[in-house]
This record gives sequence, C-alpha cells and structure tokens, in this order.
Amino acid sequence: MADTDPTGPVMDRDEVDRALARLGAEHEAIETSLLALQDHAGRRLLEGAQLTGLTEERWTATEASITLLWTYFDAYTDALRTARHIRARRRWSSREDLIELTELLRGEPVTVAGSAAATANAPTPNAAAPHRLSERYSLAALVDRMNDLYASSLDMVVAADAVWSALPARIDLLAAELQRTSRLAHSVGVRPGEHPAGDDLERITRTLTRLREQVVSDPLAFWRPAEGSSAPGGGKPDTTVYDREARALEDVRREIEAVLTVRQDAEKRIVRLRDVLSRADRTLAEARTARGEVLAKIAATEVPVVSGPPTALQEQLSTAAEYRRHAQWHRLSPLLEALEQKAEDELMRARESLTAVTAPLAVRAELRGRLDAYKAKVARHGLAEDPELVERYERARRMLWSAPCDLRAAEQAVLRYQQAATELLGGSPRVPGRGVPDDRRGPGA
Repeated sequence: MADTDPTGPVMDRDEVDRALARLGAEHEAIETSLLALQDHAGRRLLEGAQLTGLTEERWTATEASITLLWTYFDAYTDALRTARHIRARRRWSSREDLIELTELLRGEPVTVAGSAAATANAPTPNAAAPHRLSERYSLAALVDRMNDLYASSLDMVVAADAVWSALPARIDLLAAELQRTSRLAHSVGVRPGEHPAGDDLERITRTLTRLREQVVSDPLAFWRPAEGSSAPGGGKPDTTVYDREARALEDVRREIEAVLTVRQDAEKRIVRLRDVLSRADRTLAEARTARGEVLAKIAATEVPVVSGPPTALQEQLSTAAEYRRHAQWHRLSPLLEALEQKAEDELMRARESLTAVTAPLAVRAELRGRLDAYKAKVARHGLAEDPELVERYERARRMLWSAPCDLRAAEQAVLRYQQAATELLGGSPRVPGRGVPDDRRGPGA
C-alpha cells in the first residue's frame, strides 16, 4: 500500500472495521460516564451550593472541565459519525475511502477552538501555547484527554459528596445530643459563667455551628486524600474537629450525670452528714463531761483540753442545705464531697479526744481490777486474813476509791500488795521500784 504522511500506511477494510468497533465502544463508555457524572448527586449539590475557599476554586475549574468534556465528546461524536458514514458508502470501500478513513482514524481530524478551553477556564494540554486559535487532536488523543478531564472532575465531585454524606449528618446528631445535654445541664444549674461544664457546652455549640457552616460551604477543606492512590475519590473525610468535640461533649455529659447523682442523693447525704456531725458533737460533749469527772476524781495528772463543736462544718452544712433548696446542684456536689471527708475526720478526732481524756479513769479501773483479782487469789489459798496483806490492801483500796485519786501513789500501793501476795504464795519477791510483776494483769494471766 502507498504511504500517507503523517498517518502512516493506508488502513485496509479489516483494520478500519476493527478501529471503528473499538472507537464505538469507547464512545459508548465515555457517553455513559458523562451522563453518570451529569446525574451525580454530588455534582447537583455543588451546582446549587454557596461555595467558599478551596471548594469554590476547585469547582470553578471542574465546571470548566465538564463543559470542555462535552465539547470534546461532541467533536469526537462528529468525527466518529463521519467515519462511519464514509465506511457505509460501499460494502467494499474504495482506495479513496480508505485513505480518507485512515486520515480520520489515525490523523488529527478533530479541531477544537482554542477559545473553548480558555472561555471555560479549563486547563489545556498545550501550556506553551495557551493563546492558539484552535487545537487539533487524533481520536485516540482526544479519548486520553477526555479520560484525564473526567478523572479529575469525578475526583472533585466524589470527594465533596463524600464529605457532605458523612459530616453534616454526624454533626447534626451530635448537635441534637448537645441540645439534650444542655437542657439537662440547665435543669441542674450548670450554666455558662457559673460552672466550667456550662462554659464547655457553650464553646462546643459555637464550634459545631461553625464546623457545619464550613463543611457545607467548603467540603474539600475536610477531605484527606489517600496517599499513593490515583483512583477518583481516593481518600476519606477529615473528622478531627468533630471527634474532638464529641469527646468533649462526652466528658461534659459524664460531669452532668455526676451532678444528677448528687441531686438524687443530696437529701440522704445531708442527713448522713448531720448524723456524723451530731455524733461528733455528742462525743465531744461526753469528753468534756468526762474531763470534769477526771479532774474531780484524779489528782496529779495531765488532762487534755477538749475543743468545742466544729462550728465551721455546721455553717458549711447549712450552706449545703441552702444549695439543695435552691437547686444549685453544681455547687452542692463539690461541697458535699469535701464535707463528707471533713465530717469523718471530725468524728475520729472527737473519739480520740474522749479516749485521751478518759485514759486516767481507765488506768484507775485497771488498778482496781488488779487489786481485787489478787485479793480473790489470796482468798482461794486461805491467806486473806494475813495482817500485812490486809493492811496493804486497805491502804491501796482507800487510795483507789477516794477522790481525788493519786494514780501514781495508788499504783505503788497496788504493786506493794501484789508483791506481798506473791511472796506469801511462794513466788519470788520483786524489789519495789523495779517494775511491775509479770502477773500484774491478774490471777488468770
């Protein structure tokens, strides 16, 4: 066959038919893709939205690309229609027909006005000559060009649609939960300016409102492309801000639940606090009474001073009752926690004070019990009438049962009686002043 420049050898009928079949299939696929893009929900949303920022910039270029795509497709359709018409003239195409078909199928038969891309603001493949009056394409080059424009356009549309499908609905659900939490917070007195949780709720509300506005007007600002992916729409929505506010709302909700628990248990806790402080007061009153008894009955001993009732705690308890009456649960919660610990500490202090004050009486009771125990032991051995034992017993007994009682002298008297009894019972005598015998705890020790 003769050569034609620049298309190469003239195609035969079989080559022409195969090329037309391939181009027809590509035409059908491109048309299907363009119609799907035209009907894409994301594209319709983009057309009707008030866009800003990156999305507005990208959509302007994408609209131009889509317009240019249809221009290219129409030119491609015309060229394919012409080629099919020439092939259909005769069953057996003439050489002239084959030359013409070769020019159409292998050459650059498609001319697109350069003003088409420029007017549409679409990128052109010939960046070095952006002001050319027209561009010529082969059908294969035109298909590649349409594929590139389609991929970039679809990527932008799918990304925006993915963000709009994911984030606004989630933000609305979180906003609904925020409203419920805010109403609950208001009912327990957690309000902005009065409680940190109220301030957090106000901040979360502002952030979610602003976030939704930004997502609706500039969805691509919240799109994170997948690394290394060239497929249209490869990536996922960026939910960083949403996730942070969702965690913050969950923290506030737990705090509100804690305040609600205080509201439900406030009366029981206040009653329990009153009981603990009342027991502390009664214990201190008993300690003061015991101190007077000790001072009257025990001589030559140090008796600690008993403090008065904890008036500061009573005042705080009254404040807690006021908070409860006025439903100021957010203030009542920390106050009750502090009061409960202080009340327990106060009751322990009162008990320790009573124990310290009554210690001399306990010592006297222990000495009395020891004296009587040794007397009973001596009596069981028939030595109760021993004159020395009787004299020492009576002397110790007078000291222990007289007021005021000198505990030091009484202890020495009991010790002397114990030593005398031990000697009579056959035990080894103890030297006075060298300690208490091993059996000072009584005959059963």
